Amino acid sequence: MPHEPVAVSDSLGGLSARRTILLWLMAFLVANLTATIAVLVTYGASDDGDTMPVWVVGVSALSMWSAYIVVLFKISEKYGLGDFVRDYRIRFSLRDLWGIPLGVASQFILVTAVTYPLTKLFPDQFSVEEVEERARELADSASGAWMIVLFVVVVIGAPIVEEIVYRGFLHQGLARTLSPRIALVAAAAIFGAIHLRPVEFPGLFAFALVLGVAYQRTQRLGLPIVTHMAFNACGLIVVTLL
Repeated sequence: MPHEPVAVSDSLGGLSARRTILLWLMAFLVANLTATIAVLVTYGASDDGDTMPVWVVGVSALSMWSAYIVVLFKISEKYGLGDFVRDYRIRFSLRDLWGIPLGVASQFILVTAVTYPLTKLFPDQFSVEEVEERARELADSASGAWMIVLFVVVVIGAPIVEEIVYRGFLHQGLARTLSPRIALVAAAAIFGAIHLRPVEFPGLFAFALVLGVAYQRTQRLGLPIVTHMAFNACGLIVVTLL
């Protein structure tokens, strides 16, 4: 991974670790409430256990992302420079292409190394089928042109928004008043936990540490975003083709 020392700007300089956590929690609740309302309005409540159609997944994701971005814009105006791109360090470089092999290695080597011992110790809870269940359900719900929608949601939209929220805002805000290591681990743990599936937590936590280190070393989101995109693309390809 390339090391690009970058001077820390005054972006989000008004944030403490406590305020960062509270603002993140507010953004998380607002975004998820918005997504839930959007699903109820467009699809309705369903208790038959079926996986939501891809178009509903898209509506839910777009609603959630929009809410996150609106809240983060407000945070930028109040606690930062008022410049969304600068405050959340959304910058790219050709060097960020290192993220492609990094994301592939994270998906196929890192996550496997982390989860393999657990599959032996807890075969029922951490079987390959359990770990991949949600991704396979999403892939199975899409066909034809809907695969394009799923690709946009999983490989493009989710990495961009999640990196802005969890590295650009949460990690950066925590690092303002906490040590770099504590900020790294805390942001990674929260990122793993918000996916709400204990079986996925070990792999996601390990991957989030990679994303956090990529952010810390470059002080921008280009490398974490590209890494995240490659990681998600690999996972989607595996559950689609195998």
